Amino acid sequence: MGEHYFSADPTVAFRRAPVHAEVWGHPLTLSSGSGVFAQGRLDTGTAVLLRETRPPSARRLLDLGCGYGVIGLALAAAVPGAVVRGVDVNGRAVQLANENAAALGLVDRFSAVLPDEVPGEETYDEIWSNPPIRIGKPALHELLLHWLPRLADGGRAVLVVGKNLGADSLQRWLGEQGYPTQRLASAKGFRVLEARRS
Repeated sequence: MGEHYFSADPTVAFRRAPVHAEVWGHPLTLSSGSGVFAQGRLDTGTAVLLRETRPPSARRLLDLGCGYGVIGLALAAAVPGAVVRGVDVNGRAVQLANENAAALGLVDRFSAVLPDEVPGEETYDEIWSNPPIRIGKPALHELLLHWLPRLADGGRAVLVVGKNLGADSLQRWLGEQGYPTQRLASAKGFRVLEARRS
């Protein structure tokens, strides 16, 4: 289980590293940093998720486990009028995501917070995530069962999961929890899954 999923080590110097990506025709120049998942790069799973999907028409979106913000900021850049919430347990990631939103001029439509700072009544049309699979199955299930009920009726979650990290069993489990799930794409050892709130 990686330290970057939870908190940055305060004894380690915070070094920023640029990440350049083009998502859905929108160039994004972002800052990542030490102690945050995928420092200095766009990780393969997220790249597959963004390449194998199209921007949604939904307006209330959640980037679950936002890291430095690439998924949520891509959504905000590509979907005019969308309001995107980023959430991450890593305070350093939250800081970077908000700094990146400011640099891209998206602070009016993207904000990242720690999980306990999300208002209890807040709901979403869609949840997008490269979830922290390596926290273990019980913790992952707990995480998803906390956030998926915030989907509006008919809403969906779009997740990218490594095939060798249990994507197919997660697909079955989501269906068993009342979230019918289909595979949207498969590439580079990853599955892109769509779970619906029926």
